[in-house]
Amino acid sequence: MQYILKAPESINCVIDLPASKSISNRALIINALAGNKLMPENLSICDDTDVMVAALRDMPYEINIKAAGTAMRFTSAFLSVTEGEHIITGTERMKHRPIEVLVNALRHLGADIEYVGEAGFPPLKIRGHRLKGGRLEISGNVSSQYISALLMIGPTLEKGLQLHLTGKIISRPYIDLTICMMREYGADVDWTSESDICVKPVPYSSRQFFVENDWSASSYWYEIAALMSDRCDCSISLTNLMEGSRQGDSTIKFMFSVLGVKTSFLSPEKQVPATVTLKAQPCSLPHFSLDLINQPDLAQTLVVSSCLMDIPFHFKGLQTLRIKETDRIAALKAEMKKLGYVLDDSTEGELKWDGTRCEADKEPAIDTYEDHRMAMAFAPACIKFPGLRINNPEVVSKSYPNYWKDLRKAGFEITTSTVV
Repeated sequence: MQYILKAPESINCVIDLPASKSISNRALIINALAGNKLMPENLSICDDTDVMVAALRDMPYEINIKAAGTAMRFTSAFLSVTEGEHIITGTERMKHRPIEVLVNALRHLGADIEYVGEAGFPPLKIRGHRLKGGRLEISGNVSSQYISALLMIGPTLEKGLQLHLTGKIISRPYIDLTICMMREYGADVDWTSESDICVKPVPYSSRQFFVENDWSASSYWYEIAALMSDRCDCSISLTNLMEGSRQGDSTIKFMFSVLGVKTSFLSPEKQVPATVTLKAQPCSLPHFSLDLINQPDLAQTLVVSSCLMDIPFHFKGLQTLRIKETDRIAALKAEMKKLGYVLDDSTEGELKWDGTRCEADKEPAIDTYEDHRMAMAFAPACIKFPGLRINNPEVVSKSYPNYWKDLRKAGFEITTSTVV
């Protein structure tokens, strides 16, 4: 299937964003470890959260988490400390996403894990039991989801967990989010130095928990506001976002302020979910430099926005993009070239654009590579490329199932075609 997109002349809308997938998935694991029968409120309805809800509810022998990387990592750690034997598997792409670092760490703590297929990759056979825990050393430049998975099981370990992170720590805000949520459920956890985290063997306590909405999902609306900055009377309001959110991608409000988008909160309380309003003005930034080591999921949005606003850029800290739902560096290069932009990835972990252009496709059709963020980041490009086509648009169900419905609500025209 293919969508053909046309943007409205102006936008004035209120969008009810999806609940945070990052918070939902952490809340589900911690909630289960706490033995809480009350489900967290306002859970995300995306694919990644749905597979975790089903797995934790039904606990089948074979757990298929499909394409959900977060679910694979978090659930593998959870199964390691939960009585019973299970196989955890996923899509073909998931079977080629590395998990050896996490498996080795869990084995060090006493976990009983076998590779069912190729060593270093899912599927895994896990025989769960209570683990002793203790001191563990792990590289800080691996996926923060490995670190979060280990931290969340820390309170259940006999000796707790003393985690030492070596090297440069990436995506630190996601680690801080995990620690903050663990504390809300009664865990005794804290940084003891710049590189060390101590989790004491203090059990979680049951509580009611409300999931705030997703700052990552807001990024596509920031992109829309920025790309429509030359059109008058454009205003976008987004619901249930917290100014003081622990979500790493909440920094999007600062990144896009440099691109001319102003964020206004309607609540003076930083820790209370509120509606925010986005308004933009034309931007004349000569060059955009950012280190996205802590917010790699914003890369696609920022790349598309910067190019279409004709702002050369240099983005660093993108090492993990090679092992996401797809190789996002390669995908960005290929799809931006269809729009006439030549990106440079000659330095590993970096992506640059110096203004170099090429001839754009006459009727560009963006491939999405089974990656939700490719679809959502490129859709706003129809503001500059009327009639832009998005192949396999259904991939947005992974994190933002109502994305296309919300675009229509904002006035975008979306027609369906068959991919040739």
